[in-house]
Amino acid sequence: MNARLQKYFLVTFLLLSNFTAFAIPTVRLHAGMTIKESVIISKELYFLNAPKNLQEALVVIDGQNIIIDFNQSLLQGSNDKINPDEFYGLSLLIKKGSKNITIKNANMHGFKVAIFADSIENLVIMNCDLSYNWRQHLHSSLEKEDISDWMSYHHNENDEWLRYGAAMYLKNCKKAIVYNNIVTGGQCALMMTRCENTEVYDNHFSFNSGIGIGLYRSSHNTIYHNQLDYNVRGYRDGTYNRGQDSAGILVYEQSSNNIFAFNSATHSGDGFFLWAGQSTLDTGLGGCNDNFIYGNDFSYASNNGIEATFSQNLIMKNNLRFCDYGIWGGYSYNTDITDNTFENNRIGIAVENGQNFNIALNSFTNGQTAIKLWSREKQPPEWNYAKTKNTESSNYWIAANRLTSIKNAFDIAKTDTVVLSGNSKLFVENNYVIAENASNIDTSRDLEFLDIDYKKDLRLQTIKADQIPVLIVPQGKKEIRMTEWGPYDFRYPILWLKEVDSNQIYRFEVLGASGKWDLHKATGFTIIEKGGNGFPSTITAKAELGKQDQQIQLAYTGASFQDIFGKKKDSSLPIYFGFNHFNTQAKWNIQFFKWDAEHDPSKGFSQFQKLLENSPVFNTVSNEIAYNWWGEIGEHLPADSFATLAKTIMQLPEGVYHIGVTADDFVKLLIDEVEVINAWDSQLTELDENTHHSITIPLKKGAHTFKLVHAEKKGLATLQFYLTRD
Repeated sequence: MNARLQKYFLVTFLLLSNFTAFAIPTVRLHAGMTIKESVIISKELYFLNAPKNLQEALVVIDGQNIIIDFNQSLLQGSNDKINPDEFYGLSLLIKKGSKNITIKNANMHGFKVAIFADSIENLVIMNCDLSYNWRQHLHSSLEKEDISDWMSYHHNENDEWLRYGAAMYLKNCKKAIVYNNIVTGGQCALMMTRCENTEVYDNHFSFNSGIGIGLYRSSHNTIYHNQLDYNVRGYRDGTYNRGQDSAGILVYEQSSNNIFAFNSATHSGDGFFLWAGQSTLDTGLGGCNDNFIYGNDFSYASNNGIEATFSQNLIMKNNLRFCDYGIWGGYSYNTDITDNTFENNRIGIAVENGQNFNIALNSFTNGQTAIKLWSREKQPPEWNYAKTKNTESSNYWIAANRLTSIKNAFDIAKTDTVVLSGNSKLFVENNYVIAENASNIDTSRDLEFLDIDYKKDLRLQTIKADQIPVLIVPQGKKEIRMTEWGPYDFRYPILWLKEVDSNQIYRFEVLGASGKWDLHKATGFTIIEKGGNGFPSTITAKAELGKQDQQIQLAYTGASFQDIFGKKKDSSLPIYFGFNHFNTQAKWNIQFFKWDAEHDPSKGFSQFQKLLENSPVFNTVSNEIAYNWWGEIGEHLPADSFATLAKTIMQLPEGVYHIGVTADDFVKLLIDEVEVINAWDSQLTELDENTHHSITIPLKKGAHTFKLVHAEKKGLATLQFYLTRD
């Protein structure tokens, strides 16, 4: 047991000894209760809805020297809701000013936030299962990314992070201990803002769709021996690997002097995502500095194993395998990257506009480039950072690294003063790729043997040197399978669409923990090949021409399991799972227009729509509306100040339809000339998650006209349309 935790329990024991014969009462939970003394919760199932807002709570703790033993009770909230993005309310509030509080043995599910602690000193949260609370409904599909799934942490001065929910949200807490807790099937596990001297260890925060552990203006904390795997979104193997700012560990906005040691944060968007903060970008001051990132496993990140930007830090002895970038260190400075293992990354270390780096004793095996250094031609004019600080790429010492089977060892451009010493190379195609605009690149001693030794950092003395925790599930990026509710966790049966070829041959994986499956029915498909009836297995099917309803349904028999929502499924009778798709068979006629000040969409729709009477600058036909424009909409066509008019007629069977549109900046949807979605408001694009708009609507059998009107002002543009049927 942690030494500080032992001391805390001893103090608590002595305090409780003043009570008569340790007569801690047993109480039942009820909505609106306030707990002011140590209690044991009667072990029951509590189905209690919290208040809709987060300013009130289902249960409040108010006082000092209190132990709440939930006794493995289950507290289930949002009992009038089904989907996780509808969950609401705060389960447990530890009231501001309370002190010496212990929460243990709790099971809380179905809330927007499970535990909120404000300005608490000596808080302990232990042995709790806070899984299956709020999470976002994701819209990125197997074929395309949806920007409404991106998360943003840039502002949290007023607890803006709470819009993403959390299993635990700690604010202004000091000397907290969070250990041996479980959070899975949610979005954010533990989020801390302005917390100090907190210890977070031996927790299991995996298979969430956002963040394992997040810090904002939180310093001098120690985070170690946590399992933070598969905290990911925005990934489709072989199609896109954006990560959408998900991460095993998030370190944001002036979070400094923290220790991160012996954590496993694999298969996440970023394994470790550190950004100095908006205040640093605005002033050039501060940063997320002097963090010690030691002995962690950040492998199989969809994007970066470690991203550490606009800051100075020490990165040592981490595993960074099979990532896109092992380390991305843009605009960082005074940074040491020592004795890390880089394997099978596209680029091992990439530093843009960095200064004063020591890169030594690292191992690089297999990859395109081991170390890439460069500088932008021009700094963004809106960055005060670049106006107040030197941002030239300069001053690197790269020594005693081991490079094996690398195409390009060192790729250096627009950088001044790099000393390369004693780097060993085996099966390296290009030792140096040095651009003409690089200067003072010293390779004269690079073939010499160099012996470097370093001492163990004293900050590790307080941490037992255990091995990194290992999650016993399949390993590899191809094992990241994103459902509409988050990463697949290998615990329930699923029919996973792996690929569709040009001949409309669908190849599926049949995945599950155990048990058997049989084909129950297939609609709109002809089954070509079926693997064995255990797990894993495969199915190959050909889509039948002209069929709108496409369904393959399988029947599972075997042991009980937890489904995607954490509900226990008893398989005494067959449980059905499979693949459902509604093929609209639409042909969209799409026109693009260039608008001027007279038709500015931000001035209102009535004046803007007159633009659509003009001749378009471009016409096209498409089977779907699935656009993400990062620049021009086409060669010699505009990137900004354009409009889109898309029309189609769909022949639909009678049914209830779920229709969605993701758009930046303005959009309207009309069905049979009736407006059903009106998002003609630029405020809806200020946060990415607000760019998606949806309705559920019954439609009669027959032909229905669909019309999308969209306008873009500047920057990223997107227009995506979705239709599914019950």
